[in-house]
Amino acid sequence: MTEEKKKHEEKSLEKMTVKELREIALEIPHAKAVHDMKKDELVAFIKEAKGIQDEASAGKKHKVAKIKLTKPELKAKLRELKDSRAQALEVHEKEKAALLRRRISRLKKKSRHMAAA
Repeated sequence: MTEEKKKHEEKSLEKMTVKELREIALEIPHAKAVHDMKKDELVAFIKEAKGIQDEASAGKKHKVAKIKLTKPELKAKLRELKDSRAQALEVHEKEKAALLRRRISRLKKKSRHMAAA
């Protein structure tokens, strides 16, 4: 077992497989479900738990994590956008109405995708 731990410490976290990262993450006391995490989330979780500073990727740009909406939040946002679009149409703001229509369309696609999953 100690040999395996040494292997984990020698290998950088980014180069490890998801399976190896899960093994390390399971050793750390946590409140989140480790098996549901993706590789990036696992790496961030392990680094945070061990207090590792990410020096190598300081110059790299990180993707901003998108906030996933729950189904009720998504539906509430749709209703809000539809009301805003109706108001824009009443005031004859065509550009704003078109923008809101596209946002509504994207949210509808997301809700259909969530329902299929």
